[in-house]
Amino acid sequence: MSLAKGEHGHLYAVILAGGRGTRFWPRSRRRSPKQLMNLWGETSLLQQTVERLRPLILPENVWVFTNEYLVRQVVRQLPQVPRNQIVAEPVQRNTAPCIGLAAELIATKDPEAILAVLPSDHVIRKPAGFRRVIRLAARQAQKGKIVVLGIAPRWPETGYGYIEFSQPPLVSSPTAMRVKRFREKPPLAVAQRYVRSKRFYWNSGMFFWKATTFLQALHAYLPKTAAVLASIGARVEKHETKAYQRLRSVLQEMYPACENISVDYAVLEKAPNVVGIACDIGWSDVGSWNALYDLLSHDSQGNVLRSQALLSDCRGLLVDVPGKLVAGIGLEDLVVVETKDALLIVRRERAQEVSKLVGQLEKLRCEDLL
Repeated sequence: MSLAKGEHGHLYAVILAGGRGTRFWPRSRRRSPKQLMNLWGETSLLQQTVERLRPLILPENVWVFTNEYLVRQVVRQLPQVPRNQIVAEPVQRNTAPCIGLAAELIATKDPEAILAVLPSDHVIRKPAGFRRVIRLAARQAQKGKIVVLGIAPRWPETGYGYIEFSQPPLVSSPTAMRVKRFREKPPLAVAQRYVRSKRFYWNSGMFFWKATTFLQALHAYLPKTAAVLASIGARVEKHETKAYQRLRSVLQEMYPACENISVDYAVLEKAPNVVGIACDIGWSDVGSWNALYDLLSHDSQGNVLRSQALLSDCRGLLVDVPGKLVAGIGLEDLVVVETKDALLIVRRERAQEVSKLVGQLEKLRCEDLL
């Protein structure tokens, strides 16, 4: 199979769109999370994820995996994606079962399928370069490789996992290289050492493999879950007009038996055939209000104003308070976000901790604020 044929035929996108985006509270909520919001640009992050794949992967080869809360909104936002290919997990079981389910369903339809597994809530500012990397990754996947994308670190980030390459890669000329190991989110001193070595790259959470390659790995390393997913695939008819209704029923019955584990732990850290591609594609995981601040345009004092503001001697603010004038004097490096029922004020460098507030709200059973 040539990749030219596979670009529209055997190349599929598996988009993971079930997250809650808790670091973007109070704007991001359980029923209206980050990936469905217009945080950067005029469309949602999910819509941008699908559109940047054109013409490499067309909507008929896009599968989206979300949850029961969000499936109707996803269908509304992506009318170009076939309804049978928008799948709702009845319970969350992390990424390994979800991706395994995708591989099972797509391989039933196309045994030669190559999967591009992509988060739904990232920003990629160099889409043409990204598509070139996808072509390279797909060629490696055709050879039976498991491919991960590494992002050249721009600073010693402690909130990302890292990929360690066998030798320093050349971002200017992307090529597939052996991955030595995966590293957990490091403390600052370790992250600084990683960056200096030039062998460690941020783990982007984007993966490529043949569906059959991944299923073989899943059977080897997570046999219980693989067996459950195979049974689900066997019970779903291939060409049913409303296959999503049949699938929903089967998933509600069987999917909870899958283990709750990430694809990193289940497969990537164990498989011997993992290669990485280091790339510079203008990537951001938009993982916090501070990450969004870095993406957006600033005024002369480094402020990002998404609503009306009157500021004196203020620097480094992100202000998002629709319908109100925000006035401030002598403030620095704050995020100020208001919704109809909540106000968040946090120092930018601690914006990652907003998810802890959501955890506290869950313990207090403040369902109307989640």
